[in-house]
Amino acid sequence: MAAVISATQPQDRPNPQAGAAQAPRPGGRRPRLYVLDGLRLCAALFVVAFHYTALTIHGSHPWGRPVQQVFPFVGKFTAYGYLGVPLFFLISGFVICLTAWGRSPKQFLVSRVTRLFPAYWFAVLATTLLTLAFGDGWLGDNITAQQTVTNLTMLQSPLHVAETDGVYWTLWCEMVFYLLFLFLVHRGLSYKRVVAFAGIWLIASVVAENAGISLLGTITMPGEAMYFSAGLMMYLMYRFGPDMITVGMTGLCWLLALHQVSRQLPGESTDVGHPLQWWCAAAVVTACFAVLLLAANHKLDFIQWRWLTTAGAMTYPLYLLHEHLGWIVIDHLHGFVPSWVLLVATIAFFLYAAWLVHRFVERPLAGFLKRGLTKVRATGWDAPERRAQ
Repeated sequence: MAAVISATQPQDRPNPQAGAAQAPRPGGRRPRLYVLDGLRLCAALFVVAFHYTALTIHGSHPWGRPVQQVFPFVGKFTAYGYLGVPLFFLISGFVICLTAWGRSPKQFLVSRVTRLFPAYWFAVLATTLLTLAFGDGWLGDNITAQQTVTNLTMLQSPLHVAETDGVYWTLWCEMVFYLLFLFLVHRGLSYKRVVAFAGIWLIASVVAENAGISLLGTITMPGEAMYFSAGLMMYLMYRFGPDMITVGMTGLCWLLALHQVSRQLPGESTDVGHPLQWWCAAAVVTACFAVLLLAANHKLDFIQWRWLTTAGAMTYPLYLLHEHLGWIVIDHLHGFVPSWVLLVATIAFFLYAAWLVHRFVERPLAGFLKRGLTKVRATGWDAPERRAQ
């Protein structure tokens, strides 16, 4: 394996033949990939549509009747909206490698903390307070002070405490990925190390799937590792150009993703109240891989719409806020507003709320945290700061 990598990998520097957009700008600034911001928003809206028009909430009907009766046609398509989450994971693998390249462990940790926590803390508190105040019992009965406090740590999943909002389960997956990748950042990012990391992680996740070892499954994430790893490989394509190793490993990740889709389909079918087709889910996953491959190979560099930066910034708050709070809005208004009008208005409302949270909560608090954490004395493993190899 090592011999193959050594014989085929390019040097660990931007490949001038792969397009000027891949190289960092003078002063270390990288060109912004606007298409990734757009893909983030598409993934978030796909998940939002899934929750509002397809997901069956057992024992509760925010629309006043089963959602399949409210949206009998569109729900057949949005039932696959849960696959917006894998697209998030694909993008995350790409973006984390992009933003961590050339950074020290301390810089990497600061960037992740300031990205994840400000909007999340606000969302936990807002969801708890508004659910207790307006949930009329059907969403708020099980929320406790202890649950909310634990959720503020973002460690509720390993502590087996219920999420304040169901979408939070994905944040633990992101955190595990960041912690694993931190070791690689400490060693210094290079083509060889990223490939080795992704390859070892993939094999370990396959072994863990049926090993029955809880800790191994938690670390390797058999249901998600292939998406993060594929994102890493696509970033290497973007930076150095495609080769047999990165293309082959991306193909392996895609095949493993199709395997996971088949395993998850029965549970997802139960959640939407009707059978889902494997070929439809496989087509959505394949489309997610394909569009990010196009971006990684500079086929979407023509997309330079600056408004996508704002759209991408709104995605995380939208994702955090929309589910339970959206159901509360729908529950209170469905008897007075036509279903389609209420659906569009609710999505528009949470898009605007997401922008407000980004502008007046996330940005100021992230800046405060960054200033404070940057002043923390560097430890031995982070001094002097490493440069990427």
